[in-house]
Amino acid sequence: MNRYDLRELARQRVREARQLLRARAPHGAYYLAGYAVECALKACIAKKTQRYEFPSRQAVNESYTHDLKKLLRLADLERALDQETRDRARLGVNWDLVKDWTEQSRYDAAMDMRRARELYRAIAGRPDGVLPWVRRHW
Repeated sequence: MNRYDLRELARQRVREARQLLRARAPHGAYYLAGYAVECALKACIAKKTQRYEFPSRQAVNESYTHDLKKLLRLADLERALDQETRDRARLGVNWDLVKDWTEQSRYDAAMDMRRARELYRAIAGRPDGVLPWVRRHW
């Protein structure tokens, strides 16, 4: 899998999340919206890998995570996000919501439409959604 595959997965997952919200299926929508950000951040990490470079075992192992905060750090985007949120407070508010997403949400039987919509908007909303911001770096 390469960065282009990961970018396409991010696009597909956010579209699927939107469709699930329209179908009033919050569980899958919440999970897939967060997974879209995970894929997008992994595309940014893949972009950093130079052709013919053999990455360190630590870097490879650390990237096999679902932790969005860790993936942001591995993508070297923490400073960029900090700078951007100084001028765009809404982006910071959105990241604060999105960063707490976990793949374990797929097991959350109490997921409701409000929470799923809120996460989706924080991820896909324009101009200050997390995914549009990450796309500028992938």
